[in-house]
Amino acid sequence: MIGSGFIANVHSNAFRQVGHFFDIPYDVCCKVICGRNQATVEKTGSRWGWDEVETDWQKVVTRNDIDAVDIAVPNALHSAIAIAAAEAGKIVLCEKPLASSLEEAERMTKAVQRIPNAVWFNYRRVPAVVLAKQLITEGRIGETFHYRALYLNQSGNNPSKGNTWRYKRSEAGMGAAGDLLSHSLDLALYLNGAIAELCAMMHTFAPNRDVDDATMLMARFANGSIGTFEVSRYGVGCQNRNSFEVNGSKGMLSFTLDEMNQLGFFDATEPGRLQGGRRISVTELDHPYGKNFWKPGHVLGYEHPFIATLADFLNSIGRQEPFHANFEDALAVQRLLHAVETSSASRGWVSVDDRAA
Repeated sequence: MIGSGFIANVHSNAFRQVGHFFDIPYDVCCKVICGRNQATVEKTGSRWGWDEVETDWQKVVTRNDIDAVDIAVPNALHSAIAIAAAEAGKIVLCEKPLASSLEEAERMTKAVQRIPNAVWFNYRRVPAVVLAKQLITEGRIGETFHYRALYLNQSGNNPSKGNTWRYKRSEAGMGAAGDLLSHSLDLALYLNGAIAELCAMMHTFAPNRDVDDATMLMARFANGSIGTFEVSRYGVGCQNRNSFEVNGSKGMLSFTLDEMNQLGFFDATEPGRLQGGRRISVTELDHPYGKNFWKPGHVLGYEHPFIATLADFLNSIGRQEPFHANFEDALAVQRLLHAVETSSASRGWVSVDDRAA
């Protein structure tokens, strides 16, 4: 594990818990955790039972007793670590967004082509989101007309956050777009397919801050539907509101992380006198991951999709099958983020180019 902050704790929990909930083909050994601050990495390493701690990542990524490297550090450091680990033949896992620039993301994706790789787009493994994907694939909402996404938190309104790495272009690459919009875009690609073109606006509220505090965009999807996305770190009153709504010819689906165990569903094929929105509690045994966690009606929390992500990844390696979201998937998100910046700067519509930059 390269990193010892918040997300490293989340990942460490997944590594410790995965074998308790899933049948996996490997014994997971948490060998060494690496961080720049000696005191912090020692605390994190002790809390999660890592065998060793280290402050220089270059000393650990090539070690013969390391099979996999998990990257949980500021975005600007992703590229160097991932490429070094890939060149050493290691399995590579990386936090989102994949990189701080499109060029870096392309180099990283090329480097891992021959090795198992994964990106922690954890919301793909929320049971309610997986159920939404199943219903869309089954045609339950018909032809998609609209896709709406919203991701708000209020961290930007907190003056103490201004000096942290997420608010510096040199370390994060982008602001709310990289931090929040990357998740929204990945879910849109997962649920509704490719985006053909977009028109975006980026805005910064804090004086002298060099990353965006809020980003909004309109999009045209390849399937003919249209979409809107709004993300902000000034969504005062929202701690971590990640939501989407999909309107189709036969129905509607809606989800919000505030109620992560529920999926909204409207069936427009029912007789008019019976039509009405319903809330599906996605906690039954026949729901996604229903047999892996708790009994029906017992809700899951933020940590469980990370555990499911890791389990699916390890099992994909065991079966020698592709895993999603991988670096290729994350590169598609990075291309969209690049298009967002280009559109905002030019104040116009931008076609999304799937070719190398």
